Amino acid sequence: MNKEAVMAADAAHYMPVFNRYPIVLERGEGCTVYDADGKAYLDFLAGIAVNALGHAHPALVRAIADQAGKMIHCSNLFYTAVQAKLATRLAALSGLDRVFLANSGAEANEGAIKLARKWGQAKQPGKGRVVSALHSFHGRTLATLMATGQPKYQAGFDPLPTGFSYVPYGDLAALKAQMGADVCAVLLEPIQGEGGVHVPAPGYLAEVKALCEAHGALLIFDEIQTGVGRTGKMFAFEHEGIKPDIVTLAKGLAGGVPIGAFLAAEEVAKAFSAGDHGSTFGGNPLASAAALAVLDVIEAQSLLAQADKMGRYFSEKLQGLANEFPALVKEVRGRGLLLGMELTKEGRGIVLDCMAQGVIINCTAGNVLRFVPPLIVTETEIDRVITVLAEVFRRQ
Repeated sequence: MNKEAVMAADAAHYMPVFNRYPIVLERGEGCTVYDADGKAYLDFLAGIAVNALGHAHPALVRAIADQAGKMIHCSNLFYTAVQAKLATRLAALSGLDRVFLANSGAEANEGAIKLARKWGQAKQPGKGRVVSALHSFHGRTLATLMATGQPKYQAGFDPLPTGFSYVPYGDLAALKAQMGADVCAVLLEPIQGEGGVHVPAPGYLAEVKALCEAHGALLIFDEIQTGVGRTGKMFAFEHEGIKPDIVTLAKGLAGGVPIGAFLAAEEVAKAFSAGDHGSTFGGNPLASAAALAVLDVIEAQSLLAQADKMGRYFSEKLQGLANEFPALVKEVRGRGLLLGMELTKEGRGIVLDCMAQGVIINCTAGNVLRFVPPLIVTETEIDRVITVLAEVFRRQ
């Protein structure tokens, strides 16, 4: 199918839920993708922070192919060594005790909410309210829509689940005012991604942890976007020297193979018993093998240090653009390779102009350019993006 045929088929038969760009991607290698016409693009979106190792990384391709030749799927009614190995690895990396493997970030957050409520109800009847942040994003299932503090995502889906409250991100006083005996958990992103790449003030997350402990509530960190090395550490919570009661993962964990996970401390996890949760596909051998390959490469190639180093380099370059174009750029923020540039105007036009010059980025929250390149990105590739951004900014 040529480009026009692909777009026509999509328009005729796919659910109308995506505002797609007029590009048909066919293949990728490293930090570069190629469209149906053979045009190359530097991919600084990485499947929205998913392609942690870039595209077609040899170790990941080999792991997927090897596992596909053995077993792609089996029911969770049986054990598999590869799933057990992944669970052991994630527990060791996080310092938490128990792991459940799902298929997406929304499923991971849904499971975390279920676990928190089951734990809360065992402590005290009615202890099931979850407090999350305004401008957060936690998924598109009905429960995770309600955990998401953005009414635009909830519109039109009534009746919606109850038991969710919201506070401004980073406002400890507002959170204190919401805490009560009925709160089972506080659910936060260590850095808000979809909400505009908002980084909390130093110490805020530790204060939230202390507040949760004082009120007998759990702290859940949604690390769907920030986890698996994105911020320069395996988990973003490590920057604050604290540990949540539950943490959720997805996106980069298997480098593009669908997977999700929620991890919990033993005392919390034992609230679940057989039949309380499950998944047909979650943690199947193919996804588990892919995740192990990603974790192996991150360790072998020191990609945590690479993400930290390249993130600092990229942030400095973006700040240079902010200094050069003060009327256009309001602020640069982020950590590691999760960076945002807030503009004084809407950003979609700039995204389209960059694509025309062979650079893929995206815009979130209307006016925040978001950069989440693969963890293998180089200074040369960053410099190319900066050059294109400068050219585009000069035309604004």
